[in-house]
Amino acid sequence: MTDITDQPRKRSGRRKSSRLEKMNRKARIADITQLKDQGLQLRVADAEQTALIHQTVLKILSDIGVVLEHEATRDMLTQHHGCKLGGDGYIRMPPDLVERALETVPNEIRLYDLNGNLQVDTSSGITSYCPGHNCVRILDRTTGELRQCTLNDIRETAIVCENLPNISMSCSLGYPSDIPAEDEAVQTVKTLFEHCSKPAAVLAHDENIQARIIAHLSTLAGGQGNLADKPIAIELMGPISPLRLPEEFCERVINAARHRLPIVCYPATFPGMSSPISVAGAITQSSAEAIAGIVIHQLTEPGAPILSGSAVLPMDMRQADLAYGSPEYMLNGLGAADYFKSIGVPSWIGAGCSDSHDLDAQAAAEAGANMAIAALASTPFVHNLGFLSGGRTGSLEMLVLCDELVGWTNQMAAGSAIDADTLAYDVVKRAAPENAFLTDQHTQDRYLKENWYPALFERSDADAWLEAGSHDLRHRIRSKLTTILD
Repeated sequence: MTDITDQPRKRSGRRKSSRLEKMNRKARIADITQLKDQGLQLRVADAEQTALIHQTVLKILSDIGVVLEHEATRDMLTQHHGCKLGGDGYIRMPPDLVERALETVPNEIRLYDLNGNLQVDTSSGITSYCPGHNCVRILDRTTGELRQCTLNDIRETAIVCENLPNISMSCSLGYPSDIPAEDEAVQTVKTLFEHCSKPAAVLAHDENIQARIIAHLSTLAGGQGNLADKPIAIELMGPISPLRLPEEFCERVINAARHRLPIVCYPATFPGMSSPISVAGAITQSSAEAIAGIVIHQLTEPGAPILSGSAVLPMDMRQADLAYGSPEYMLNGLGAADYFKSIGVPSWIGAGCSDSHDLDAQAAAEAGANMAIAALASTPFVHNLGFLSGGRTGSLEMLVLCDELVGWTNQMAAGSAIDADTLAYDVVKRAAPENAFLTDQHTQDRYLKENWYPALFERSDADAWLEAGSHDLRHRIRSKLTTILD
């Protein structure tokens, strides 16, 4: 017997739309790419292993210590909290101090849009997705040229973030090279909020710039009290590996705690160069550095909102290039997420990034892999969407691709319910005799949520694709960007 798919098709004018195709169009109109509660989880470290990491973190902080360059904080720790300053300049933190500080870390962070609507809730079981920040260049969406970023690129990034349904927050992707260094961070924040109502991930370079940013955020929120009650931004900051807390970092941590502005505290760690090369060693050292910052933050204002996670950035040791697309990047992120979850600190993980310099097959393969893995980490945040060149290039095309991937990965990570309704014995009994599953009410009620329907990925048959112009994915992504921006 010959399968019908082996028979040549006759093409005589416009094909009639099947019932299933009409259902697919209805699904697109309904925009069913809604985020779901996480159901599945992938673990790198189990409870025994995260306990071992924590013991080693405490030992690093108590026996080795950290270099703390902020004199007032050193005095506070040594005079009031039992810390010891060694002759080598390292501050040793007793384990009980660290444990007490961790106990006051809130287990949730909420961020709001400019209209006061809750946009991000780390206790909800729904992961929020955010672009990356401060790439040294961007991939031009129209010419494919690698060039310096301008303030207009920040504007376009904000507009795209506003219009991508699966992106929960805005972030800059690049930094504007056409703005003076002392003003670029403030102008970036202003531009993000001028063109996007969603909360933003922001970055100040020192305490003076931070003060200007907080003042602007307070104005947008309608006052400092409103900003504390309904924060519209989260600030990114971190120690420097190995084991150093610079003065400006301490100032920013303290200021953010006093204003109750949520922060992400995490160092950029390079395994084999600024930390042990082993995954467990890199996670442990970077976690100790982050927790040293958390201690200062919580001593300043117990219960102030703070997030952590891994920024362990593997290097290709053959030429000392960053390897965001590597499996080690995800292993470090997953392991850190397991650890921070075990000690009750909300965390995030990086994904949606590639080491390729263009939106090509490598970029799609790496982003698809690390987005799926990140979804299984079940962290409250996934960030770095839109990165190319190992985090040095920002790409709006990559960001649009990642928005599509969020729908795919979220559908998969939600898992599958198994109960009387989904086992559907009555449906089989009712529909099997006449093979009436397509028209059965059970199908009609559930097809929009049981299946994921892409907005950009190709699913039509080859003839329909050819008739529509045989456009590849990049063409469809650029068309979407043109619709949004032009």
